[in-house]
Amino acid sequence: MEDIEALIDGAGGAAYLYGHSSGAALALEAAIKLGGKVKKLAMYEAPYNDDDEAKRAWKEYTNQLTNLLAANRRGDAVALFMKLTGMPDDQIEGMRHAPMWPVFEAIAPTLAYDHCAILGEDGSVPFKRAASVIMPTLVMNGGESYAFMHETARALSKAMPHAQLRTLEGQRHDVDPKVLALVLVEFFTEEAAQAINHTRSEPHEAGARILE
Repeated sequence: MEDIEALIDGAGGAAYLYGHSSGAALALEAAIKLGGKVKKLAMYEAPYNDDDEAKRAWKEYTNQLTNLLAANRRGDAVALFMKLTGMPDDQIEGMRHAPMWPVFEAIAPTLAYDHCAILGEDGSVPFKRAASVIMPTLVMNGGESYAFMHETARALSKAMPHAQLRTLEGQRHDVDPKVLALVLVEFFTEEAAQAINHTRSEPHEAGARILE
C-alpha cells in the first residue's frame, strides 16, 4: 500500500488506479486507504467468491499456504497456488522443471500478501468495505470467464455508491490488453470529454475565448 501511495505522490499526488485479479482487490484497499488521492478506480475480476464451498476451500488453501511458507517450502507453495487455479498436476510438475520456476519460488512469499492479507480469511465479497469507496468506479468481468466472476463483479458494483458494471464480451480472466486498454481509456477520460463538450455548447460571453 505504501508503494502505491509513493507512486501516486511521485506522479503529482492524484491518480487513476486499475487492478486485475488479486491486484483489483489491492486497488480496492488502496482506494479506501488513500481516499482523495485516487480519483477513479477500475477493477477487472477481483477473485472474491461468496459460494460456501469456495469459502471453505479458500480457508483450507490459505492455511496450507501459510504452513508451506513458514517451512520455507516455496516451490510447494507455488504448486499449491497453481492447483488452486485449476492447473492439472502433470502441468504443474512440468512447470517445476521450467527455467522460470526459480523466479516463481523467489516471489512465492507474495502469495501471502495477495491471498491472506488482501483477499481476507474466506475470500468473500467485502460488501462493507466496498460501500466506502466513493470515487467513480468501473467494475469489469469477462463474458467468457468463470461464472462466479460475473456474480462477484455485480455484487461489488451494487455495493459501491458510484460504480458501473461492464462485461467485456469474449474475454476470459486473461483479458486481451488491447480490448482492456480501450475500455480504460474511455472510462478514465469520459469526464474530461464531457466537460469539454459542455464548455463548447455554452454561449460565450463578451471577451471569453474557447480553446479548441
